Amino acid sequence: MSSKNENKKGVNPNLPFETINNLLSAGNLVYEKSAEHLKQFALSVEQYNVLLILHNLDGEPANLSTIQNSMISKMSNTTRLVEKLRLKGLLTREQSQENRRKVEINITEKGILLLKEIEETQILKEKEIVKNLTKRDMLTLNKLLNKLKS
Repeated sequence: MSSKNENKKGVNPNLPFETINNLLSAGNLVYEKSAEHLKQFALSVEQYNVLLILHNLDGEPANLSTIQNSMISKMSNTTRLVEKLRLKGLLTREQSQENRRKVEINITEKGILLLKEIEETQILKEKEIVKNLTKRDMLTLNKLLNKLKS
């Protein structure tokens, strides 16, 4: 017996809507749990993302465009995020000596130490978020999400 949401061919015509709604709900859940976790370190999810981007550059300076292109949320106000992190002493922002129009952004030692402090509890938080998924579930989910993004 088919459900009332299925047509005669057994296909749910609302499946794209349901899929997108589930993705948005799951994404929002993960965002809220991440934001709640990072609040104890006085960071937003977006600020944490900026620090990770800079840390992954292994000491190479970044510019605003590089950071913006690497952000999870492309709608983030990178200039404002960088300034807030600079005021906290977690990164530096300096004009390039070679090109005065270019701004070089680097993570500070204080920023690196904060990331190390967060890392321990972050791993536990990530495991908590995906606790209902098997390793196989996570591999499949990642494969599907990457397929969706491409």
